[in-house]
Parts: sequence; structure tokens; C-alpha cells
Amino acid sequence: MNYSVKETYNKLANDYEHNVDTKSLFNTEYERPAMMRLLPADLKDKRILDAGCAAGWYTSQLVNLGANVTATDISPKMVEATKRRIDENADVLCLDLEKELPFEDESFDLIVSSLVMHYLKDWSKPFSEFRRILKPNGTLLFSIHHPFMDIKLSENGNYFSTEFLVDQWKREGKLIDVPFYRRPLQEILNETLAYFSLVKVVEPQPTKAFQLMEPDKYERLMKNPHFFIGKAVRNK
Repeated sequence: MNYSVKETYNKLANDYEHNVDTKSLFNTEYERPAMMRLLPADLKDKRILDAGCAAGWYTSQLVNLGANVTATDISPKMVEATKRRIDENADVLCLDLEKELPFEDESFDLIVSSLVMHYLKDWSKPFSEFRRILKPNGTLLFSIHHPFMDIKLSENGNYFSTEFLVDQWKREGKLIDVPFYRRPLQEILNETLAYFSLVKVVEPQPTKAFQLMEPDKYERLMKNPHFFIGKAVRNK
């Protein structure tokens, strides 16, 4: 699975670097504004892990807010794109989140993971590692596909199962297979609660700018959530 995701995002890296980060309304006017509103007010000198950084949009934002950022991605091409974006202003590593992370215990104030966890079948390893490397009262902020969206792509129709799916995205004139895992809401919540205290759940809504540019999609998103955001804290 990790090999498939790595290869998929190697193919998508150029599109993310030059198109998604500026032109995709689902990112610029939907997921990202909601995530940014949930960040702590003061990030100056805070140590932050951008877990699954893609082409480095969040990495750049966090650096600009004064944080000391380490960014990781499983795709070497995405890592290269992030390095081009942020130059020497953050550490950028090619890592698999399903394996042990090369960071000391209690070394991060905040972990941001944007639209990553649905690519992982088993959350126990990454969540246990996130908990290990977060400081006491440190925060995990993550977004994923909303289970109400993914069930529409289900092959078995069993909402309560964890199911491997392959979607197709049209990017730069090509169809690209994108593998991921669908899971029910109770599993999302219970997996999170096994390692953290859940502070807030957000089902984001698109911005008014989204409405002006894509009114039909805006209306659909106002009635049918596309993403899910969780904000959680590591207790002592």
C-alpha cells in the first residue's frame, strides 16, 4: 500500500506544486481555511511536525508564522517540491508514517497532518508515534476524507467496514489511480480517543469565495460534507 501511495504522489507532485496549491478550491477555499482557523494563536518558536507535507503549502504557512518546522512525506518528489518552496527554512524528510519516526520523545508542540491518514490502513502505529513525540498537552490537528463522502465510492456498500478503494483523479490530462482506505466515523473517533483527548470535530464548509467561483459545487458541499477535521490533545 505504501508503495502505491508513494508512486501515486510522485505522479501528482508536479500538479500539486504548480496547480493544486493555487487553483484547487477544495484545498484553497475549503479544507485549508478550516484547518488554519484551528491552529494555536501563537506559533512563534513552536516545534511543529507537518506529517504528510505534499508540496509544502502548510510547511510554508507554519514557517511564516514563526514556527520551527519539520516536514515529512512518503513521496520523494513531494519532498523535492517542498524543499524548493521553503529553501532552508525547514527540515524536510522522506518518511513512512506507518514506521517508527526518527524523533525524540516529547519533542513537538504540534503535529499537523492534512488529508493523509486515509491513506493508512492501520492508525495504531502512526497515532502511537504521534503521541510519543508530542509534548504533554501538545496538539494533533488532522484532516481526512469524510466517511459520508467515501461511502459513495464503496464497492461492498458496508458502511461499518474498513475498505480499500481506488479513486481516479484527472490531472494534467491523465487519469491517475489514487488508493486509500474508507472507514466509519466511529472508527475514526475511537482510534483517535485511544491515544488522545478529542478537543474538537469540524465538518468544514466552503468559503464565500468558493461560492462565487463554483456555485454548484458550493451548494453540494453545504449539504454533503467532503472532509472531516479532528483536533486532539495529548494528555500527560
